[in-house]
Amino acid sequence: MNLHALRVFSAVAEKGGVTRAAEELRISQPAVTAQVRNLEKELGFPLLAPKGRGVLLTDGGVMVARSAKRLFALEREIEAGIREYKAGFSGVLRIVATYLPANLLLPEWLARYKQEHPEVEVVLTTVNSREAVEQLLNYDAEVAVYGGGWEEQPGIEWEQLLEDELWFIVPNRHPYAGKEIPLVEMMKVPFILREEGSSTRERLFSLCRALNVNPPKVGLQFNGVSEALRAVIAGYGANFISSLAVKDYVERGEVSRVFVSGLTLMNPIAVCTRKQEPLSPVAEAFVRMVRNEVKKQY
Repeated sequence: MNLHALRVFSAVAEKGGVTRAAEELRISQPAVTAQVRNLEKELGFPLLAPKGRGVLLTDGGVMVARSAKRLFALEREIEAGIREYKAGFSGVLRIVATYLPANLLLPEWLARYKQEHPEVEVVLTTVNSREAVEQLLNYDAEVAVYGGGWEEQPGIEWEQLLEDELWFIVPNRHPYAGKEIPLVEMMKVPFILREEGSSTRERLFSLCRALNVNPPKVGLQFNGVSEALRAVIAGYGANFISSLAVKDYVERGEVSRVFVSGLTLMNPIAVCTRKQEPLSPVAEAFVRMVRNEVKKQY
């Protein structure tokens, strides 16, 4: 079907005559009449009947006009949806994040994002560092927010947002609370650690290998940051943890830092995407907003 001719006929039906349709479409009256005649020839039945100086829709014309009205309304809806999508205001945003940014940074960032993009569906999955990379490469997520040490990964683009310090913490009544000790002594304390695949766990064991120090004994193992922290607060073991996660607890006196001689370890937090692949509009809007939030806050 000739959609241009259908659009012209729809204007005639809506405006009630050829003259007004020609004015609306900014074409000549003969051109409007010619398009309607072409459409009638294509369909095989008349659409308009003369009525004095105007026109009257035939029964077939009424049916076609109703259908055309729905069609062009749908066209406008599609065009509006495309504009919304291209502007990053509709679609699905799939994010994978490691535990630290998922618990301490993304709640605020996503609340801000949803205020500006209420129609976007956000799917956030919290995993360890190894799984974050896997989900990004397997197209289970479009953006990864990654906290921890980073080794070059094929196919992954890394953009550091900020970094914080990694701290050793112990219960307040521990003999090492608030003290400065060598790493070899710190490793004699039983540790509460995250599962294998956690970046902080890997950083600690790599540090011990690099300095030729025996790794710590794992007294307890949890899959989350908060569980490990609560165990230290309850009075057992040590933990190696981001200052972002534990700073408030230290300031309130619920746990204590241990200062390890000669060591200052930083924990980068980054946004990761697949290399050489353009982001969807919703993901691009999210990454842009995160960059702005980091500039304002850090």
